Amino acid sequence: MILIADGGSTKCDWILLDNDGEQVLKTRTKGLNPAVFKEPVLEERLAENPDLSEIKHKIEKVHFYGAGCGTPTPRELLRSIIANYFTNADEVLVMEDMVAAVYAATTEPGIVCILGTGSNSCYYDGENIHQAVDSLGYILMDEASGNYFGKRLIRDYYYKRMPPEIAESFEKKFDLNSDTIKMNLYRKDNPNTYLAHFAEFIFTSERNGYFYKLLHEGISDFIHSRVLSYPQVSNVPVHFIGSIAYFSEDIICAVAQPYGIKIGNIVRRPIDALIDYYRKNVIKA
Repeated sequence: MILIADGGSTKCDWILLDNDGEQVLKTRTKGLNPAVFKEPVLEERLAENPDLSEIKHKIEKVHFYGAGCGTPTPRELLRSIIANYFTNADEVLVMEDMVAAVYAATTEPGIVCILGTGSNSCYYDGENIHQAVDSLGYILMDEASGNYFGKRLIRDYYYKRMPPEIAESFEKKFDLNSDTIKMNLYRKDNPNTYLAHFAEFIFTSERNGYFYKLLHEGISDFIHSRVLSYPQVSNVPVHFIGSIAYFSEDIICAVAQPYGIKIGNIVRRPIDALIDYYRKNVIKA
């Protein structure tokens, strides 16, 4: 049996497929980003899931796709943790989430973008992934991501740029005490996940002019920085992965239209499309 995982900083989805490609188990853990979380946290988050604990000795292969796995050191750290947990697995592969995004979006050449807790993009030539810009993470980049919009909301609230009625609703939903915010940003682990949880406010509230402007500016920033940087953009479709992309499809199309960008697939949960890829290209191969 093969265990497939697609993980970010906030959450990680796990699917177990048998040798016929049938789904045996679907479960979720907290995020397992090895570039953000320390080893004990990663080990604890993996071990605390009862579904995985129950079947851990039956697993033959683990294919993990995750945020923070794009460079050797954190990738090997997570691979070691997973291998030590699933002791009977004869194959443990850890790859960056961009690979899963490509598999979930297309088998043809195209530009593939992630808009989740973080953001990223790549050009897929049909065989290999190419990135025009290395991602430097949530502090310097991550345009149009959850933490990007979380920062914008908090800043707008404190600078009094947020419309009063929206600010009133915002402060009812979140603890906006300055000490609380600073403690979570500068003293606690995974500030990117903390920031991203504020972005839910945009998508659980009724769409209005303020939210539209916020989303339009963020997505415009992403398109300019992470899509137009690929010379192939005029010749291939641009696909999007993640809940922020899914709930902002109209704005993505509006921002892309003046540049003649062809929007391809928009996939909310990559794990579902990843299952289809495995059934067609891995298990049945």
